Amino acid sequence: MKLDNGRWRGLAFVDIETNGGTATIDGITEVGIVEVDEDGVREWSHLVRPEGRIPEFIERLTGISNEMVADAPTFAELAEEIYDRLDGRLFIAHNARFDYGFLRNAFERVGMPLRPSVLCTVKLSRTLYPEHKRHGLDSLIERHGLRVADRHRALGDAQLVWQFWQLIHEAFEHSVIDAAIARLSGHPSLPPNLDPAVIDELPEGPGVYLFFGENDLPLYVGKSVDIRSRVLSHFSADHRSAKEMSLSQQLRRIEWIETAGEIGALLLEASLVKSRQPIHNRRLRRQSDLCAWQLVEDGQGGWRPELAYARDLDPGRQDNLFGFFTSRAAAIKALRTLAEEHSLCQACLGLEKVRSGQPCFGYQLKRCRGACIGGEARGMHGARLIAALHKLKVARWPHPGPVGIREGESIHVVDGWCYLGTAKDESEVWALLESGKPAFDLDVFKILQKAMGKATVLPLFPETPAGG
Repeated sequence: MKLDNGRWRGLAFVDIETNGGTATIDGITEVGIVEVDEDGVREWSHLVRPEGRIPEFIERLTGISNEMVADAPTFAELAEEIYDRLDGRLFIAHNARFDYGFLRNAFERVGMPLRPSVLCTVKLSRTLYPEHKRHGLDSLIERHGLRVADRHRALGDAQLVWQFWQLIHEAFEHSVIDAAIARLSGHPSLPPNLDPAVIDELPEGPGVYLFFGENDLPLYVGKSVDIRSRVLSHFSADHRSAKEMSLSQQLRRIEWIETAGEIGALLLEASLVKSRQPIHNRRLRRQSDLCAWQLVEDGQGGWRPELAYARDLDPGRQDNLFGFFTSRAAAIKALRTLAEEHSLCQACLGLEKVRSGQPCFGYQLKRCRGACIGGEARGMHGARLIAALHKLKVARWPHPGPVGIREGESIHVVDGWCYLGTAKDESEVWALLESGKPAFDLDVFKILQKAMGKATVLPLFPETPAGG
């Protein structure tokens, strides 16, 4: 059975469950994906906590209750994993406009545009079986004898679509199916001012791409494990947003930089977005007000938090940091939330001004144990503060010096959670080490934390090379 038509790196059979029928208002409660490619078949599903409640009639239909999703992650917390499972694949779903519409809106809300080629199996069934009037999933189950595992649950319904896909490949010639898919999924319409020849030059490997308008200022910077598929997905005529339409009209040329793998693409994208400031990128922007809480002795046997800015710190080699936050307002909001959750004194934390010997407002509401008036020892209050901040503690750099992250033939040189650059040989490694460490970057920090858990890490020692 043919898995794709040469334009995709695989297939993704997708189904979602929601707490309503309007993609711009209601939320996703479950995502199920069956991935099919040359490596085989993989199944994945996850409950999602929506912002609103699940109505009773939807609970009865799907079996997904408000209690089941109460502790589930939000879509924003799952977005990166779901995106990676869909990026570059043919998105296949039954009544795909519904599933894709919800996912597209959910991704846009977290600043991650999703533009795959989309195939609706309702339309595919109508094309291949025009003699039948009904093409809903229940009709397909009855007509073709599909095996039902868990109807109206995301993975169970995605499995049914995968079964239908296998069945039609046994019933029809591949050329017939390919023709139907080409007609239903469509080819992306290219921007009017873009040279079509550039599309044929786009590489199918990992890297970063840059969209330019009439000058040298980039409109947009993106990354992908398949540059060609990702670039083409921007030009899909289906479900085009106002942002994509504007980008398409302004686009004049495309440049790209290939990388050894996904880690290199992520690091390079973060660097280019900050240095080039493309107007259509909302994520990965500069964080000039990046800050963290730092504990200092309060002179009364306890601790109090002080706000410190990343530009004045060496985050990778300081233990006493909690955060990070993109602004002073965000840091104060987080500390205030912790104070309320752990009955900490907001006066002792510097969040509220009171006269000496007077209780804070929280004490009057029984939300403070009295550290402000001596009802709780400052040492005990400080210990509780440290415990409350524990989940925000910034991880210390786990190496005595700079290291290299090997990816293919490249080495990404990093030091103290900072990315110095990518080297191809020893001389380039030394040049990067001698260039000095850049400012701390929260996006790079997150990329490196994830990458170093699964990549090959090589210790590097900033010593003078032999003969130098």
